[in-house]
Amino acid sequence: MTKILVIDDDLSICETLEMYLTEEGYTVYTANTGTDGLNKFVENNPDVVILDIRLPDISGFMVLEDLREENENVKVIMITAHHDMESTINAMKGGAFDYIHKPIHIDELDMAIKKALKTQEMEKKIDGLLMEPSRSFKVGDIIGSGREMREIFKTIGVVSQSRTTVLIQGESGTGKELIAKVIHHNTSLNEPYIAVNCSAIVETLLESELFGHEKGSFTGAVNRKLGKFELARYGTVFLDEISEMSLNLQASCSVSCRKWNLSGSGAKIGLK
Repeated sequence: MTKILVIDDDLSICETLEMYLTEEGYTVYTANTGTDGLNKFVENNPDVVILDIRLPDISGFMVLEDLREENENVKVIMITAHHDMESTINAMKGGAFDYIHKPIHIDELDMAIKKALKTQEMEKKIDGLLMEPSRSFKVGDIIGSGREMREIFKTIGVVSQSRTTVLIQGESGTGKELIAKVIHHNTSLNEPYIAVNCSAIVETLLESELFGHEKGSFTGAVNRKLGKFELARYGTVFLDEISEMSLNLQASCSVSCRKWNLSGSGAKIGLK
C-alpha cells in the first residue's frame, strides 16, 4: 500500500489530510516538527512526503535536504502559506517534486500525489532495468549506465507517455534516430514509425513526400500519393536534419502532427 508522510505544525491540516488520504486508500503518517518528520521518514520509508516550509524547529528546506540525502528518489510536495517566488524556486532547486500554496485545494493536492506516484513508478521500472546484473540498460543499440544516460532514459520514459513533438539534439553519430526509435518503442500504441532524411530530398519534392498529393495536382502527378504524415497516422514521424527545411515547411509539419495525432521526433544537431 502506498505510504504518505505529512509534516506540518498545523494540527488541523494534519488531521484533515490524514482523514482524506486514508479514505483514498493510502497509509498515512503525520508529524508536527521537522525532527519528528525525519524520524518517521526513516522508520516508515514513505513513497510521498507532504512538507510544510515553515516548521517550529527547523526549516522545511533543511528537512527537504535531509530527506533527499536519505532517499534521493522520494517525492516531496512542499506546501506553504507564503506566495513568494523565491521560496518556490528554492524548493524546486532543492529537489521538491511539486509546490502547493495554502489553503490547500484537495483536487490540486490529489493531482500532485498521483503525478508523483506515476513518475516514481516509471523511475523504478527504469532503475530495475539498470540494476539487472551483468549488463547495462539496452534498448536496440543503446547501451548506458552512467548518470547522464540514466537521465536520458528517464526523459524517454516521460515523453513516451504522451503524444508530443520532441526535439532531439546532438552531434552527428550520437544516436538521435536510435533515441527516436526507443521513444516510439515505449509508446502504448502499436503504430507505424517512419523516418525521413530532410537533407537528402530537395524541398520541392520533400513537401510532396511529407504531405502527399492528389492526382493531377502538378505535372507528373499521375496518381494520388499519401504523405508520410498520413501513412504514420497515430504513430511516429522522425524528421532527420529538420534544420534543412524552410520555416514554412517546419510550421506545416507541426500542423500535421496535431492533425494526425502524431508523436513527432525532429533531429536537428544532436542529442541533448
